[in-house]
Amino acid sequence: MKINVVVLDHVSKVYRVGVEDFTALHEVTLEVGEGAFMSIVGPSGSGKTTLLNLIGGLDRPTAGNISFRGRKLSEMSRDRLASYRRENIGFIFQTYNLLPVYSVYENVLFPLLLLGHRESEVRGKVMSLVQKVGLEPQVRKKPSELSGGQCQRVAIARALVKDPSLILADEPTANLDAENSFQILELMRDLNKQFQAAFLFSTHDEKVTRYISREVRLEDGRIMWDKRRNGHGELE
Repeated sequence: MKINVVVLDHVSKVYRVGVEDFTALHEVTLEVGEGAFMSIVGPSGSGKTTLLNLIGGLDRPTAGNISFRGRKLSEMSRDRLASYRRENIGFIFQTYNLLPVYSVYENVLFPLLLLGHRESEVRGKVMSLVQKVGLEPQVRKKPSELSGGQCQRVAIARALVKDPSLILADEPTANLDAENSFQILELMRDLNKQFQAAFLFSTHDEKVTRYISREVRLEDGRIMWDKRRNGHGELE
């Protein structure tokens, strides 16, 4: 029996825009289980990124509760939320967000240094992940010397290196061509099976939906459906 990593209970998010309120999410209830490989789909402005930011502790809901392994994020201080992100969440962004002055190796190493590890203790682990994402020949190169697909591979290795329970991937294929998109998706699916970290995508890229096992559709901040895919890739 799989345990839920994250549970959202009637979560709403309202932003103040000028003199009016804009509701980005309306009472969203959702469970993300261990080892999930699922996506939040929907048009731009549907609330996908807002949802990921709330789960990642980058923002707080206006109403409702978000729990990580039974612990409510609303009860965490700002410092505790920062620790929650460092220790439990891996982020993959469409713009990669790599440190430009660092090499591939240093970018992947960086999250472990933030957790207090010594480089000598984790060098082998970092190199192992660099190898798994196929970048050993580029290990000393900086992001400016890499292709978009290679940069996203670095971001995936960086997200996984601290053994997180949950990977939040916001439009991870948006800046990639079709070939690189499929390679990245194959890689993430393989790593999901190997590491058992739950992957939660935010996307409107149809290529992503061919790979995920569960699809949640958002429209105007509301869940329209929550469906699983069968062995033929069809929604049930």
